Amino acid sequence: MDITRRTALQAAVATAGAGALGLATPGPALAAYPTLRRGSTGSAVRTLQSRLSYLRYWCGTVDGVFGGLTEQAVLALQKTAGLSRDGVVGPATWSRLSAGVRPNVRTRTGTWFEVDKTRQLCLYVVDGRLAMTLNTSTGSGQRYYSRGAWHVAVTPSGSFRVYRKVNGWDDGPLGSLWRPAYFNGGIALHGYGSVPAYPASHGCVRLSTSAMNMLWSSGRVPIGRRVTVY
Repeated sequence: MDITRRTALQAAVATAGAGALGLATPGPALAAYPTLRRGSTGSAVRTLQSRLSYLRYWCGTVDGVFGGLTEQAVLALQKTAGLSRDGVVGPATWSRLSAGVRPNVRTRTGTWFEVDKTRQLCLYVVDGRLAMTLNTSTGSGQRYYSRGAWHVAVTPSGSFRVYRKVNGWDDGPLGSLWRPAYFNGGIALHGYGSVPAYPASHGCVRLSTSAMNMLWSSGRVPIGRRVTVY
């Protein structure tokens, strides 16, 4: 490689990060990446966000600010890679970003939401290709009392279709759901203020309120949209 091309590549890597350019980063170089967490800012955060977006982990705008959406995307990556789910980007997480880790999908034709309960991921899949990965939290498996009876917080497996939507907060006996898209009785994809790294819902598929807004505004959750839960 001549000096001009080498200098240009070095500048590009410095600006975007090797991962954002789709390059494999040698192990020792990972030590140069800082540990990032919620509240971090700067060029390293832009590199992180660019790489997450390239790998289809939705983190909102690439703005160099490590906020809640970036944390949600990092959690989704860590779940996919089998890492500790802490939302902090250290050497192990940088390594998996550099390796280009993405979740596998199951559906092969049509447009689907795939809800992977084992890894706690919500995947948006078009004709067998991963289009988006979102952090989610599904049924906790715990018992709860509602309307005079005890129930177990489970998100049932199976194939469904969105049959009803509410454009706003929908108040129910177990709390308020933001822009829910119901696909199995009272179970919905919906926005919520807390989407932890573990199963915590009464059975619904929790997403961040910003993620739900994005899905609505982009037309990705119409009536009839197919949802598979496994």
